[in-house]
This record gives sequence, structure tokens and C-alpha cells, in this order.
Amino acid sequence: MNGLQRMLTALKREEPDRVPIWELMINESVIKELYVDISYEDFVEKEDLDGITVMTDSKKKWVDSNTYYNKWGMLWRVEPSGLSYIIEGPIKTEKHLKNYTPPDPYASWRLNSLKRSVQRFIGEKAIVFLGHGAFEYSWYLLGGMDKLLINYIKNPGFVKRLSEIAWDYQIKLLESVCKVGVDIILTGDDFAGTMGPLMSPNHFEEFILPYLKKAVDIAKKYNLPFIKHTDGNIWKIIDMIVDSGIDALHPIEPLAGMDIGEVKEKYGDRICLVGNVDCSELLPNGTKEDVIEAVKETISKASPGGGHIITSSSSIHPAVKPENYKYMIDAVKKYGKYPLDPKMVEKYRNKNYINRYIK
Repeated sequence: MNGLQRMLTALKREEPDRVPIWELMINESVIKELYVDISYEDFVEKEDLDGITVMTDSKKKWVDSNTYYNKWGMLWRVEPSGLSYIIEGPIKTEKHLKNYTPPDPYASWRLNSLKRSVQRFIGEKAIVFLGHGAFEYSWYLLGGMDKLLINYIKNPGFVKRLSEIAWDYQIKLLESVCKVGVDIILTGDDFAGTMGPLMSPNHFEEFILPYLKKAVDIAKKYNLPFIKHTDGNIWKIIDMIVDSGIDALHPIEPLAGMDIGEVKEKYGDRICLVGNVDCSELLPNGTKEDVIEAVKETISKASPGGGHIITSSSSIHPAVKPENYKYMIDAVKKYGKYPLDPKMVEKYRNKNYINRYIK
């Protein structure tokens, strides 16, 4: 099987020849540490990952060497690690919202990188498009998540108008992407932190769930599988997420109390599981032996019967030891072949390596 076949088989909750390997994002610094001068696309090919994540291109207006405005009018700052965070949004009041014009989702340059990835990997590796629903861009527009959550209570009508502006852009973009030749659609808005959802289940159902369902519907319209990404402890809202019609859930974060074995037992007959080797403590600080043990445990809990794509518990960020990520990839290829070793599964399925990292 090639990477595309492997990923699509797992998403159908079946067994491919090997547990597929993919990552939502891999920081450039990790790649450079392993191979010096190599692109993300080249890394995917060199390490024979089964999928590649693609996003739309963006244009920036730089204020200084580490601060820029994007096309939405949002002000961002770039950290030394290369990661960015939002400083200020363009909408402060309902008057700003009324006069606001979002960027053009049909801009000709927006899909250039995506088209190059399709041309390079089509039919060989799963091309996973990372898009968004309405939640994340709603709080980006306001310049802070706290401002959005406060308005869930104080001004729900304002929130809904804001969400419609964000979603109108996203739906047009997703439609365009589906026509280009991607294999999998994923939306990346985080709904939870380590202690639980960022909003009440009622607010999730009212303000966020409708747009998740709409995103799923677009993927189904084009016969594409849909992966939902959200970090954090989502036990209080997981039923609604699964009921929305998603095909897979990523990343099932272990340090947030999301045991992949428990999720497999409860939902493995309905969704594919995508995850969840810990990237908060294990991959940054663990030994080679720790990483191999975690891979064996994750496979033993989530991979029997198929329906599992192995990844980290979020992404390969700058704090991850590059050699640990390489150990992880190699261990999956060694221990993730079907049929799985029954002795390994029996030995590791009831272990919990993450306990040592829980403070």
C-alpha cells in the first residue's frame, strides 16, 4: 500500500498493511535539526510519512521584523521559535463589524502551494487540507478568545453575526479546496484546554456545533473524509462532536485526560482515531526507550482492528527533540505492521505511560 491507500483505509476503520503515520504540523526547526537544509515536502517524502498537511497561502504586511498584519486586518507577532500569536483584531464593536469586509477567499494566489502539493503527491500520499470552522476566526477578529466567550453571554446576537462572517469565508474556501484535488478535509479550531472545554456544553451546541456540521457536510458533498482536530479534554462535548458526522478525531490529548484506549472502546465503531503520542512532555524530554514504549502502548490501545492513524498528541513543535520524533517514526514502522503482534498488544494495552508526566 502507498500512503494515500493506508490513510484512507484507516479512515474507513479498516486495517491497512501498517498503521499510517502523519502529523498535523511539523515545525521547521525540527526538520532542520534532522536534515539541515530540507523542505517540509521533502521531509515527508524522505521519512515516507503517509500524509502531508497543506494550508492556503497568506500575504502579510510587516510592521517590523516580527510583527505583521494579515489580509483579515489582524495584527500578529512572531516568536523566536517561528510560532505566531495574535495581538489585536480589527473588530472592536458592532459598528466595526457592520463596516468590516473580509478578504477574498477566491484570490488566485491563495491555493498556489496547495496546487503544487497536489501535483507532487496526488495518488501517492494523503493530502490533508487544514482549514477552520467559525470559532477560531471569530475570536481572532476580536483579538482575544476571552472577548468572544464574554459575548456568548452578553451579546449572543453579535457573536452569531461575527460567526457568519467568519464562516462565509471558510465555506467558500473549503469549496474551492475540495475542487483542487485534496484527499482529506480537517478543521483545526481548538475547543478545549487541559481541564475541559473552553465554553459550556450549551454554548458549544449553540455557537460552534452548527458550523462543525456544515464543514462536515461540505466534505461529504465531495465524498471526502473529515477529521476534526481539537486539543484538550473534550469528554463533556465529545458526543456532540462525534454525532456531527466526523470521520476521525485528532489528537486525543493524553495529558488532558483523553485516554485513546477509552475513546477507542466508546467510539471506535463510529470514528477513526488519530493520535496520540504525547508531545508536551514525552517527545521533548523522554528517552529513546520512553518513546518506543509509548508507541507500542498507543498502537496496542488504538490500532487493533484498524481505524487508527498515529500522530503526536498535537503537533511536532519547536520543543520536541528532533531525535525523539525520528525514534517515533521508526518505531511505528517497526511495531505497527498488520497483523499486530498479539503478545505486544496484550502486554501494552493496559499500560499508561503518561502517568509519569502527570503532576
